[in-house]
Amino acid sequence: MNGQKMQNSGLVLLTMVVASVYTGNILVFPVDGSHWVNMKILIEALHAKGHNVTVIRPSDSWYIEEKSLFYTSITLPIKGNFDQEFFQSVIIRLLEIKREGSMWTRLKLEKEMWDKAVEMVENERKLLISIIEDQELMQSLRDAKYDVFISDPVLMSGVMLSHYLNLPLVLNVRWTVYNEGHFAIAPSPLSYVPLPMIELSDQMSFFERVVNVVMYIVTELQVKYFMASRYNELCNRLFGPGVDFVELVQGADLWLFRVDFIFEFPRPTMPNVIYIGGFHCKPSKPLPQHLEDFVQSSGEHGIIVMSLGTLVGQLPHDVANLIAEAFAELPQKVIWRYKGERPSTVGNNTLIMDWIPQNDLLGHPKTRVFVAHGGTNGIQEAIYHGVPLIGFGLVWDQPDNLAKMRVKGVAKNVNFATVDKDSFLLTLKEVLNNPSYRDNMQRLSRLHRDVPVKPLDNAVFWIEHTMRHGGAAHLRTESYKMPWYSYHSVDVLLFLLSVLSFIAFTTFAIIRHVCYRLCMKKKNN
Repeated sequence: MNGQKMQNSGLVLLTMVVASVYTGNILVFPVDGSHWVNMKILIEALHAKGHNVTVIRPSDSWYIEEKSLFYTSITLPIKGNFDQEFFQSVIIRLLEIKREGSMWTRLKLEKEMWDKAVEMVENERKLLISIIEDQELMQSLRDAKYDVFISDPVLMSGVMLSHYLNLPLVLNVRWTVYNEGHFAIAPSPLSYVPLPMIELSDQMSFFERVVNVVMYIVTELQVKYFMASRYNELCNRLFGPGVDFVELVQGADLWLFRVDFIFEFPRPTMPNVIYIGGFHCKPSKPLPQHLEDFVQSSGEHGIIVMSLGTLVGQLPHDVANLIAEAFAELPQKVIWRYKGERPSTVGNNTLIMDWIPQNDLLGHPKTRVFVAHGGTNGIQEAIYHGVPLIGFGLVWDQPDNLAKMRVKGVAKNVNFATVDKDSFLLTLKEVLNNPSYRDNMQRLSRLHRDVPVKPLDNAVFWIEHTMRHGGAAHLRTESYKMPWYSYHSVDVLLFLLSVLSFIAFTTFAIIRHVCYRLCMKKKNN
């Protein structure tokens, strides 16, 4: 009898477990390049939980494979907005401008970046219109009955398509199309929240706060006159009047932020913001034997790892040569990911490779320094493994990312415009020989790892939460629907000032009238 009861109880428990496993259909519209590296990790984790994932990709995708064990792809018969040649040409031009080092370099750099941004917006407009006008494709997407839509708002295609399909939207985000993600959704007091790209900390002097406010106004004007009109025209065409592209982004159910407050400065946030910084990081695996032999040959001096990310495969010849020459004078061994022409000054201590197992090298106990461009992914890996940084800060958010690390005492910058062999060598020796850089980074690593739930598990849980409940409206504030004057209570302040002014005027009038009557009465007497 007891055995029968145990068997029945086991069947009940098994039924409960099976019932609690929820698998759904997920539609993903990713952004290519390094952004895809992040999205792919999330997709693999969702696939491991039994979810069916479908990825929309253009025919000329750079990193997004058409065939995968983890997802089914829908390949659009048109070109996308993130092709390799386009971005590599942009990078080369930006590095040329930056290397000039003149007083007008920053302005030229900004103009070049905004020109390319406008070009990308126009390409994206054509892409989205072609998708929505493909009735067969749109009907197949509706028939699939997806539970949730995941996208990256650095481009607007996914956000707009999710709105068109009326699906709950989860954003895998660091940047929106016009600014760092927090500025689209969370209160951002400019007194202590620095605007990205201007390399300020959260402890600003008076004049730094002036710069922060002025640059915020400039950015808002740039967005208004260069982007908003184009995107809102597209919204008007697709959804009818009254739909603003910023409100589409703000209306997302869930924001998975690829940072945490080990990386970012503390600032206000919102209930539907989930921080998953370092979710792509993982313990290192053993190196291939030839690499392990090279690393071990460094002895007590250890190794330096250098990589400039997915977009910067090569540098101007003079810069590459001076870097190699500086490396050659160090006792450390160097592993350098580089795709350009081999520098003529490479020393015997330097191994140049087209590709490196970056995570495994950073996690190796003999790694002393990571020389990097300053991208979010690489910095997060350096934090995870506790390796101090030397950063070039080449383009986009990279200088600002490194500025955050510099304030925390874990990184030192290299000025790309003026760098020479001696200055680069001096920087290398300072970070290698000053233990404070490594000690500070080890402290950040401990803080980053000391969490109750791993970032990737947290991301998957909240995506599934959104799927189970048909969205996350209970976490989303409705403030984005308010006009600016209501959001900032300008109308309330004007009303209160009017009331106070009326009371003051009435009181003054009464007192004046009473005084006048008393004076007249006294005069008549």
